[in-house]
Amino acid sequence: MTPLDHASQILDTMLGYLGFTVKIDQDEGPEGLVLMIHSEDDSQRLIGKRGSTLEDIQYLVNRVLQRHIPNSPRIRVDIDHYRSMREDQMVEHAREQGERVRATGRPEVLPPMNSYYRRIIHNVFVNDAEVQSVSLDGQARFKRIQLKRRK
Repeated sequence: MTPLDHASQILDTMLGYLGFTVKIDQDEGPEGLVLMIHSEDDSQRLIGKRGSTLEDIQYLVNRVLQRHIPNSPRIRVDIDHYRSMREDQMVEHAREQGERVRATGRPEVLPPMNSYYRRIIHNVFVNDAEVQSVSLDGQARFKRIQLKRRK
C-alpha cells in the first residue's frame, strides 16, 4: 500500500467516524500528493472558516500517516478545489495591495496566513521591481506579510 493509499484510508476512516460521507480522489501532480475530497452537502463544514478545519484535517492525516509510515511524503488535503480558489483570491488581493503600495508609497499589511500561503505571496513579488514582501516577526503559526516599496 502506497503512502497516498494509506493516507486516503486514514482520511476516509476519520471522516466516517465524524459522520461525513465523501468520495476521495488521489492525485500525484506538480503540487505533490493530493487527496481531493468531494462532498455535496458538507463541504462548508469540512472547510471551516478560511480553511481552518481543512488545515486541521490535513494536519491530522499527516500526523497519523507519519506514525504508520515514518518519512512518508507530506499529503495535501483539498475539498472541491477550495485551496486553488483560495490561493487565487489571496494572490489577487495581494496584487491589489501591491498596486496600492505602488500608488501611495505607503506599506500595506496583509492578514495573518500560514507558511504555505506566505510562500505563495512572497513568490508573487519576488521579481517585482517596485514592491517587496516581508514576513513580520511573530511566534504564531499564522504571520502577517507587509508589502512595501523596494529601496
